[in-house]
Amino acid sequence: MTAIFRLDASIREAGSVTRAVANSLQEKLVSGLSSPSLTQRDIGLSPLPSTAWAGAIFGPHIPEAQRTPEQVQGIALAAELADELIAADAYIFALPFYNYGVSQHFKAYVDIVLADSRFPAGGASPIAGRPAQLVIARGGGYGPGSPRHGWDHGTAWYRRVLEDIWQLDVEIIECELTLADVTPAMEQLRGLAAENLAKAHEAAHRNGQFMAERLDAVPVLDLVAGAR
Repeated sequence: MTAIFRLDASIREAGSVTRAVANSLQEKLVSGLSSPSLTQRDIGLSPLPSTAWAGAIFGPHIPEAQRTPEQVQGIALAAELADELIAADAYIFALPFYNYGVSQHFKAYVDIVLADSRFPAGGASPIAGRPAQLVIARGGGYGPGSPRHGWDHGTAWYRRVLEDIWQLDVEIIECELTLADVTPAMEQLRGLAAENLAKAHEAAHRNGQFMAERLDAVPVLDLVAGAR
């Protein structure tokens, strides 16, 4: 069985581009696997408690009998989130871009995971080398020549966590100009926005298929290597 973990951080359900593109990827990935299982966590619509990080950080340094309810809950949640990541063979992270930076919900999620002793910042990652898909959507344009070039303070941090701290093998699907249809000042960009969205869904289908082929090939390759 191949275990897939998906994380959504958009605060929207209807109209969320990260959800829609991740759905395309997930559909292609799951349909291409011989024996898939899927675990999903939605931190955008069901945010993690604001007290969890402090509880997970300080709780382990307090005698168990003296821990506050927030510390007990924080430690338990950090372990639960870490367990979900460790149990998976591959990952889908659908992460929006808010106010020129990262989703606060994903930042809280990362802080809590890093409070678990199995995910020490700067230490060895228990999920190193596993494949991951990172789906990012940005409402405007932030490439060279655009008025907001250099204002993307989110993508690099997402990659730092997933690639450098957790050491995942990450492929990125990006979509820009997602607010063109609802922003009068971006009316002239709506055609380009539609092209961007179509390309994102195409990339999702392609990456999902490639990931499924890679994951289903792993047991075969392991058997061949073991027979040598």
